[in-house]
Amino acid sequence: MVEQRRARRRDKILVSACLLGLPVRYDGKGKALDHALMDRWREEGRLVAFCPEEAGGLPTPRPPAEIEGGKTGDDVLDGRARVLEKTGRDVTAEFIAGADLAFREARLQSCRFALLIDGSPSCGAGFLYDGFFSGTRHPGFGVTAARLSRAGIHVFTQTEIEALQRRAFYQTHKGRCNTLNLLHNFHLKSIPI
Repeated sequence: MVEQRRARRRDKILVSACLLGLPVRYDGKGKALDHALMDRWREEGRLVAFCPEEAGGLPTPRPPAEIEGGKTGDDVLDGRARVLEKTGRDVTAEFIAGADLAFREARLQSCRFALLIDGSPSCGAGFLYDGFFSGTRHPGFGVTAARLSRAGIHVFTQTEIEALQRRAFYQTHKGRCNTLNLLHNFHLKSIPI
């Protein structure tokens, strides 16, 4: 019972569903992240699986898509760029809808962190592809990563899982440490010398 209460108090993490092995990627496959922290967080009930592209109405499998012209998810959200499939079809509306639904799910589930797959025009949180389907990468956030980040959700890529662990641990214990420091400082200041 005590362990269940502790698990409820731990921060939840919105996770790209493909990182849990679910076959939701554009090619109909998953890309499971095999890491002990994923196993632990799954056991603790902290992971919230979500695929913004499917949630936004895109089928699986689907043609690959990229943000045009070397732009980023922030540019898409601000109306300065589009997301285009390799076929040329504009899927910007679906990507924005998926990002909004991801944010809504994160808020509903009290997720303070997101672990997203890099390179995706939705979930990319470190790099994206250039929009010319050339395989060339550039730094930036995808549409969902940008939406979550703007809302104050801490976004990490699959290669930053240890950094996520450190940040989550720090956030969980920060309040307790600050309270102890305040009590400690008050106690020291109230002792007559």
